[in-house]
Amino acid sequence: MVKLFDKYEFPEGLYYSKDHLWLKIEGDVVRVGVTDLAQQAAGPIVYVRLVPKGKVVEAGKPLGTMETGKWVGPLKSPVSGTIVEVNEALKSQPKLLNEDPYGKGWLAVIKPSKLEEELKGLFSKVEDMIPWLQEELPKLIK
Repeated sequence: MVKLFDKYEFPEGLYYSKDHLWLKIEGDVVRVGVTDLAQQAAGPIVYVRLVPKGKVVEAGKPLGTMETGKWVGPLKSPVSGTIVEVNEALKSQPKLLNEDPYGKGWLAVIKPSKLEEELKGLFSKVEDMIPWLQEELPKLIK
């Protein structure tokens, strides 16, 4: 686990998108969720809506939305593919995104269709994210 800017956790071994989602390869599927930075910037999450199992999503397009008391935002998929599982627990416990973004707060499992190609557009090393995050943080944390 790497802590950036003494506050935001980014586990090693994951891929990260510029849309603030993480991706973990699990055999022939990938598990995705929101980053610690995204959940902290959002504040207390009160509602999560996810695209249903069986639907096809495209990289950069919403696989759902998350909502706080003041804000609703898209959750943009880091890869294209078919949703094979969604985290049903988020329906009744959306705060899992705040409490455990890399564990119980995962969003969906996707069977990717263009994984090798799309991984090239994601960060694979946390240290590579630092210059981008230095520009991104002032936009997120006000």
